[in-house]
Amino acid sequence: MSHTRRAAVLGSPVAHSLSPALHNAAYRKLGLDGWTYGAVELDEAALPGFFERIGGPGEQGWAGFSVTMPLKRAVIPLLDRISDTAASVEAVNTVVLTDDGRRIGDNTDIPGMVAALAERGVRRVERAAVLGAGATASSALAALARICDGEVTAYVRSDARAAEMRQWGERLGVPVRTADWAAATEAFDAPLVIATTPAGTTDALAASVPERPGTLFDVLYDPWPTALAAAWSARGGAVVGGLDLLVHQAVPQVEQITGRAPAPLAAMREAGEAALAARS
Repeated sequence: MSHTRRAAVLGSPVAHSLSPALHNAAYRKLGLDGWTYGAVELDEAALPGFFERIGGPGEQGWAGFSVTMPLKRAVIPLLDRISDTAASVEAVNTVVLTDDGRRIGDNTDIPGMVAALAERGVRRVERAAVLGAGATASSALAALARICDGEVTAYVRSDARAAEMRQWGERLGVPVRTADWAAATEAFDAPLVIATTPAGTTDALAASVPERPGTLFDVLYDPWPTALAAAWSARGGAVVGGLDLLVHQAVPQVEQITGRAPAPLAAMREAGEAALAARS
């Protein structure tokens, strides 16, 4: 049995990930001297073979994983059990390897979104808008199910994506209306806008930020600020960024994988900010 305990973020691409900075900072603060956290580049085809190679609990010191795109759904068939939260959106971002050899999946993106918004004073909203579709957008809907009292409008690029978002809304108990991406600037009338799209997608919308915007939650952290986030902030609107989400979803990941709580949120945020600053 190895005395070193290992964890890592799995996905493709992962070279840009801030997760190693956050998790290693948490290990240092918690005094977990034998713990290390890295990054493993894996696509969907390589994922099953990786899980076969890691062996049983403790054989190579693996304790758990963070899971990012494109593996959040692909990992589910390889697990022994997933939490109700993960099942609600069919997406896993956390895998814990238990001492009895089980692989347990969870989704901390959803509570992470709720916590990041609450930290900025957003605890209830009357309605909201989501830019984009996919795994992150479905997690956004699940988070909105906890804090939004009214309708959510999702702006998407295709009829197929629109149908998917309406189905997620029905499943999660959120009234979802869909609209074409061409009308995406209409989202800015909502008190809360969650942008879940890849880098550069919302840049063209930045010029349309209204005089008195509400709150923007942009899930990107690199590059940061996005053009939309910068324009939003310049207009006096509140902005929640991808680093806020990353830190708040990483806190329960650290606690689940190490079995130690509470995870040091402030130290993790500081490490993330320093890692981002080093890239600029």
